[in-house]
Amino acid sequence: MNKIWLIIKREYITRVRNKSFLLSTFLLPIVMILFIFGSVFIAVSTKSKAKIAVANDPGYFKNSIKSDSSSLSFDFTTGVDSLNYAGKGFDAVLYIPSGTSNNYAIYSQKQLGLETEARIRDKLNKAIENNLLQQKGIHKETLDSISKQTKDAVELNNRVLDENGKVKEANAGLAYGIAFGSGILIYITMIVFGAMVMRGVMEEKTNRIAEVIISSVKPFQLMIGKIVGIAGVGLTQFLLWIILIFTLTSLAGAFIPHELLEQANQVNNQVPGGMQNNTAALKFLEIKGILGTANWGLIIGCFLFYFLGGYLFYSSLFAAVGSVVEDAQESQQLMFPIMMPIIFAFIMLSSGLNNINSPMMFWGSMIPFTSPIIMMGRIPFGVPWWQLGLSMALLIAGFLFTTWMAGKIYRTGILLYGKKASWKEMLKWAFKKS
Repeated sequence: MNKIWLIIKREYITRVRNKSFLLSTFLLPIVMILFIFGSVFIAVSTKSKAKIAVANDPGYFKNSIKSDSSSLSFDFTTGVDSLNYAGKGFDAVLYIPSGTSNNYAIYSQKQLGLETEARIRDKLNKAIENNLLQQKGIHKETLDSISKQTKDAVELNNRVLDENGKVKEANAGLAYGIAFGSGILIYITMIVFGAMVMRGVMEEKTNRIAEVIISSVKPFQLMIGKIVGIAGVGLTQFLLWIILIFTLTSLAGAFIPHELLEQANQVNNQVPGGMQNNTAALKFLEIKGILGTANWGLIIGCFLFYFLGGYLFYSSLFAAVGSVVEDAQESQQLMFPIMMPIIFAFIMLSSGLNNINSPMMFWGSMIPFTSPIIMMGRIPFGVPWWQLGLSMALLIAGFLFTTWMAGKIYRTGILLYGKKASWKEMLKWAFKKS
C-alpha cells in the first residue's frame, strides 16, 4: 500500500507542477470571464444609430413607424432616392411598394446587419397590422390590452410527489440544464483524463522508465497508482476552476458600471421577437430564483461518485491500451472500442432527456459502460433510491472487473516491445490463468 501511495504522490506532484496544467487551470477561467464580459462590452460599444429615409409612403406608415431613441431613426422627407440618400445624410433608403405587394426594398452602401434588418421588418409588420386593424374597425388599444392580460397569464408550478408522498417543488428547465451540463462534463473528463492515463503509460513504456519502476513495484500497483494520481489532478483542477470562476465573476460584476448594464439591456430590448439575445439573462434570473428546488447535496455527491466511478472504470482500460502500444497511431486503433460506449452514452443522453424514465434511459443508467453519463442525466429529475443504489453497485463491480482485467493486460503488455497487439490477444492475456 505504501508503494501505491508513493506512485500516487509522484504522479500528482509531477503533473500539478507541469506548465500545461498551471496554464490550463488558471487561464481557462480568466478567458471565460473575459469572453462573457467582453461580449457585453462589444455589444454596447459597437451600437450605432441608423438613419433611414422612407420613400413612397402610402400614408399610414408615417403614423405607425416610430424612431428608436438609440438605434433607428426614420425620416419621411420627400425627394430622397437611391441616388442621393447618402448625400443627404442617410444610411439607407427604404422603398415601400404600391398596392398589396410585399416586396419592400432597402438600399444602403454597407450591410445593415441582421438585427437592424430585423428591427425594420418588425416595425413594417406592426405598421401593416395597425392599418388592417383600422380597416376592420378594431381599436389597437383594445387588442393591446387583451394581449397584455393574456401574456404570461398562466403560471404553471410543477410539484412532484416523492416515494413518501411528500410534495416538493420542481423545475424542468433547471433539471434539464443540470442533467445535460453534468452529463457533458463527465463525458469530456472521461475522454480527456482517460487519454492522459494512456499517454502517461505510453511515455513510460517508450522511455523504458516502466522497466526500472516495476523492478521495485508490481505492474498492478504501478497502474493503480497512476490512475488514482491522475484522478487527484482532475479533482484539483475542477475545484480550482469552480473557486476561480466564482471569485472572478463576483469581482468583475462589482466593477462593471451600472450605466454599462443599462445600455446592454437597451441593446437587448431593441431586438424584436425571436431575435432577442437577452433570453439567457432572463433564464439565469429565473433559475437563480428557483435554485432551491434542486437537491444540491444529492446532485453534487452523485456527480463526484459518477465522475470518479466513470473515470476509474475507463482509465483502467485506457491504461491497458497504453501498455501494449508504442506510438499514437496504434493507440488510435485500439482506443476506438473504448470510445464507442462513451460517445453512445452521450447520444443517448441528448435524445432521452425528454423521457428520462424510458427503458432506454433506465438500462443505460444501469450498465457500467454508460451509467456515469446517463444516470447523472436522470438524477436531477428524481430517481428511485433502489435504482440509484443498483446503478452504483454495478458501476463499482464493473470498475473492479475492468481493473482486474486491465491489470493482467498491463502486466504482460508493459514489457512487450516490437509486437502489435490486438484486442483479441489482449483478452487472451486477461483471462489466461496465472
